[in-house]
Amino acid sequence: MNHATHFWELILGTIVALLPLINPLSAAPTFLAITEGDSEARREQQLRAACFYMVGILVAFLIGGSFLMGFFGISIPGLRIAGGLLVAGIGSGMLLPKPRADKATDHEQEAARAKRDIAFSPLAMPMLSGPGAIAVTLGFTSLATHWLDYVAIILGIVSVALFTYFSLRLSGKIVVVMGVNGMNALTKIMGFLLLCVGIQFVVNGILGIATDPVLLRGIRDAVLSK
Repeated sequence: MNHATHFWELILGTIVALLPLINPLSAAPTFLAITEGDSEARREQQLRAACFYMVGILVAFLIGGSFLMGFFGISIPGLRIAGGLLVAGIGSGMLLPKPRADKATDHEQEAARAKRDIAFSPLAMPMLSGPGAIAVTLGFTSLATHWLDYVAIILGIVSVALFTYFSLRLSGKIVVVMGVNGMNALTKIMGFLLLCVGIQFVVNGILGIATDPVLLRGIRDAVLSK
């Protein structure tokens, strides 16, 4: 029963952590802009490919995360703190106004329109699976101790990809229904949730350092030696 509970907790945790970060609803206007002039079939094909790329990128970092951590000598608490700071920074940025974002966005959209295939870049990378999503995925490697845990996290990633696909497929209707104010409000809500997720990652990392048996043993020995 405990294993089943942990399995579903990992799926839900992955969805809760990644969905506000990817935020497909707020990406709808950009998606419409960079696919402007494309037929519905072409737009759907690009979106489908982008979601496959997104799953592939995140799963690759999930599976190869342990190797990367070992190769660079990164500890699990360090990874949690670094990922948490990055995610919290992105979340706080979503809460703050961006008066100069329009020019940069227009430039990015023009560059995207000039490309024949926008499925991998900029749609899958960095819009849907950017540094923040990769950092969160790497952070989840610290929670996986069994192959079923990896399956649960992958199922969470696939669930987010499916939600992203259907959300962006209906992006035209969503933008019209929600309007500019609705999209701004949704972005701020997602940003707040993302900020909370990032801070929790940092807290978990600090607790991991504070409860490290090696550190506690060193403190005990230092105290006893005095």
